Amino acid sequence: MKFPCLIPAWVCRTDIEVCIEQEGVNKYGEPLEAIKWTGKANYQDKGKTVLTAEKKLIQLSGCALIPGDIAPDIPIISGGAIKVYGAERYIYEGTKARNPDGTVNFTRLDVI
Repeated sequence: MKFPCLIPAWVCRTDIEVCIEQEGVNKYGEPLEAIKWTGKANYQDKGKTVLTAEKKLIQLSGCALIPGDIAPDIPIISGGAIKVYGAERYIYEGTKARNPDGTVNFTRLDVI
């Protein structure tokens, strides 16, 4: 059975560059090479005001929804960065939304 894509291509209008850091080291003790992906995503920005000792701080964050699995070689996305609208944001949470058969329907990257 083929499951419908919950993030169709027609809603993905924002150009995005993703660099996902892999956990672990290779046989020489070096960090594993980062996975790079470029394409279109549905990106939503949000901001909130956090009170600090100076009485104000604006914290920007966002969410990128990408159809399919952008990193099929790794089971979990735990860190990295994205470049969107000329700004670089850091991934603090990655989710691979799975279908009942175990395939990945879409990838969600929460950034700050």
